[in-house]
Amino acid sequence: MFKASLTVDRDFPLAPLDRRLFGVFVEHLGRGVYDGIHEPGHPTADALGFRQDVMALTRELGATLVRYPGGNFMSGYNWEDGVGPLAERPRRLDLAWFSTETNQVGTHEFMHWCRAVGITPMFGVNLGTRGPDEARHYLEYCNHPGGTALSDLRRQHGAENPLGVKFWCLGNEMDGPWQICQKTPDEYGRIAKETAKLMRWVDPSIELAACGSSAYDMPTYGHWEDRVLEHCFEQVDYLSLHSYFVKPPADDSTESFFAQIETNARYIEDTVAICDAVATRKRSAKRLMLSFDEWNVWYRARHGEHLRQAGWPVAPRLLEEVYTLEDALLIGGMLTMFMNHADRLKVACMAQLCNVIAPIMTEPGGPAWRQTIFHPFAQAARWARGEVLRSVLRSPGYAHARHGELPYLCASVVDDAATGRTAVFVLNRHLTDAMDLTITLRGLGGERRLVAAEQLHGPDLHASNTRAAPDRVAPIPLDGVCIDGEQLRATLPPASWAVLVTESPRA
Repeated sequence: MFKASLTVDRDFPLAPLDRRLFGVFVEHLGRGVYDGIHEPGHPTADALGFRQDVMALTRELGATLVRYPGGNFMSGYNWEDGVGPLAERPRRLDLAWFSTETNQVGTHEFMHWCRAVGITPMFGVNLGTRGPDEARHYLEYCNHPGGTALSDLRRQHGAENPLGVKFWCLGNEMDGPWQICQKTPDEYGRIAKETAKLMRWVDPSIELAACGSSAYDMPTYGHWEDRVLEHCFEQVDYLSLHSYFVKPPADDSTESFFAQIETNARYIEDTVAICDAVATRKRSAKRLMLSFDEWNVWYRARHGEHLRQAGWPVAPRLLEEVYTLEDALLIGGMLTMFMNHADRLKVACMAQLCNVIAPIMTEPGGPAWRQTIFHPFAQAARWARGEVLRSVLRSPGYAHARHGELPYLCASVVDDAATGRTAVFVLNRHLTDAMDLTITLRGLGGERRLVAAEQLHGPDLHASNTRAAPDRVAPIPLDGVCIDGEQLRATLPPASWAVLVTESPRA
């Protein structure tokens, strides 16, 4: 066992936590929509064909925001195909995933699902094959009250009131050579600027996210952000980041896998620096915020038939990653890192929600179950409310080639003054030794009581949840937590994630 400590002080807050950090992503990809959230004929299907067992799990997950309809799919999508009578909707070839899109789920159906689940939509516009005109038309269709051809068409389609979609992505991964109609940074920056301008004229109340580079290790990273923002800095509110966590054959160790927490922290900080450099160059007091609107573990189901199947199938099994306890621990650590960047990171979307690199899996006509990564996300979404406090960590660590010495302890603390509850999220990255952790909560009130203490831990880091064993990896109580005034003591097993929630009568 080794000793580590975590100290926070109520007088040293970082930033309010934006609850949109607990967003997800639903793309027309594989079984993400069809045979995923939507399966007419399933025993739990509602009147529009959406699986209510998946709805229940989505509510349990605690997702607050959902990005839709893509992804790569977005860059070839005609929004008009997904409105109007179902029988009249066209079937299209989807060049993003080499599948057939039936368009049986479109704007109105998805908004029905959002309302049923209680989740906020984040729509995207196609800046691949299309441009500013189609984007402003789509926004007018969704949000204008009435009295125009497009808003009245929406009303004819059964939505008398505006849909009220207030967050929009300006395209997707437009620097990627895999993207439908890839663009240079100047091409994209110009079209993003003009699209944003037109959309804001239609509805000034919307928020807009511009595409950052597709990944931190893209050759375009850095130059792309700088050139894009040179064009559209004044017109957008957020810049997007995307990251998928892998295990390269050259170093597939768990220690290096967990080091991706620091890699992505650096990604966020470097991107903030670029945004602020553009602001400085423009003599602007504006500070652009970040939207990490695609993130997850993804490396097993990434090649061959996992990525593309012949014959233009409808809803093929693509990107169906099966997650392990090891993956869940990394997800927990990533969530602590996200919260510790709450001053600039306001939105994040785990990619994706159902079947496709997802926390929820389904079988057609059968059950739905929670993957391992479901649990740390659900715990954080449930308990992280209020203000993130600045954390001071003291922990031994391990050597890493890229980042130097990394502490075994990863942690974040979120305090809710309204309820008096303080949530502590911790990851022990040591693979063999338990951690004797002392947590000091200064200025948060004495006489605290323990509300919750849970951990994810097990003897097999490669254990996964399956249809036959859906609860092999699940939270269990963390016993032995002691409270003495402003201090908590807990022993964390090796390779474990824990959530400790205490409450003070000060609220």
